[in-house]
Amino acid sequence: HVQLVESGGGLVQPGGSLRLSCAASRSKASINTMGWYLEAPGTQRELVAQIAADGITQYANFVKGRFTISGMGTVYLQVDNLKPEDTAVYYCNAAVRWGKIERIYWGQGTQVTVSS
Repeated sequence: HVQLVESGGGLVQPGGSLRLSCAASRSKASINTMGWYLEAPGTQRELVAQIAADGITQYANFVKGRFTISGMGTVYLQVDNLKPEDTAVYYCNAAVRWGKIERIYWGQGTQVTVSS
């Protein structure tokens, strides 16, 4: 199996910044995509940002211009100008090739709380 280890969450004031990280236990050569999702209380888990092995990135509209994803194998999410509505559990995700099969893995989640 593939383990995803996340870090970097915490409590920050509005307008502040954090850098989340996620390290995969498997070689990046077998990873198709990695990304970050959020899950707020009472909501469904949704995409924040994703990066593919070819370098293509995509972002949710509500974080464009504030969040940046980078890396592969170990990926980072730089989050700037945080707003209270960004408060959620952030989950790392990886799509990994096993021969001709792609399997999806999730990290344990890291809490981001934006409050004054």
